[in-house]
Amino acid sequence: MSNVCLTYSLAIRRRIESIVAMKFLTWPVILVSFAAVAWAGASTPAARWEPAIAAFEEADRESFPPAGGILFIGSSSIRGWRSLEQDFPEYHVVNRGFGGAWVSDCTHFHDRIVVPYSPEVIVFYAGENDLNGGTAPEVIRDNFQRFVQETRDELGDTHVAFISMKPSPRRWHLTDGMREGNAMIRDLTRTDDKLSYIDVFDPMLGSDGTPREELFVGDELHMNATGYALWTEIVGEHLREIEAPKKPE
Repeated sequence: MSNVCLTYSLAIRRRIESIVAMKFLTWPVILVSFAAVAWAGASTPAARWEPAIAAFEEADRESFPPAGGILFIGSSSIRGWRSLEQDFPEYHVVNRGFGGAWVSDCTHFHDRIVVPYSPEVIVFYAGENDLNGGTAPEVIRDNFQRFVQETRDELGDTHVAFISMKPSPRRWHLTDGMREGNAMIRDLTRTDDKLSYIDVFDPMLGSDGTPREELFVGDELHMNATGYALWTEIVGEHLREIEAPKKPE
């Protein structure tokens, strides 16, 4: 896919997500917007993840994960959690993170990398790439709500836990939008006892109120082992609180 097509298709995605968030939708507006996406053809944003999704499916054919476990899904912060099985040995965990993913990408591939595993719990991390791409916090919230609705429709009362968008030195300029989006999604999770919110934002700040640099690799965006150790502690405590199912003894 050319950079020009990718940039254009991302711009279309932002435009349509903004339109969907409006309350004065008209069918002509919707049709024109989706016609633009169709014009972009195979260069639609979700299409760029097809190789990653196909790789997950190939791995499943070789060794399918046990049903009823804990599915971790989302962007590169999940993909990069390579110690996930070692960090949570008492649980059946499945990592289906694909780097750069937006919230809507997770919904787009829901039938391929969520439904097949019949998870009891989904740990979800996405949103900061959306924000960095120009998506408004309320649209991120609404897109997460669509993911939840898709889960309800397909899997019933599977618990969905949202990990807050994390602060990082590289994206510190987005902090206001992250705080706003996190607050909106936290409020959403309070409306359903099968939704929950995991706060990693505040624990990742230092005494000066800025991101703790020791948690990140050199790009100041992705986490190192120290960062994942912190997440393991926070997420592990949350899994215990919601009584996530453990492996049989």
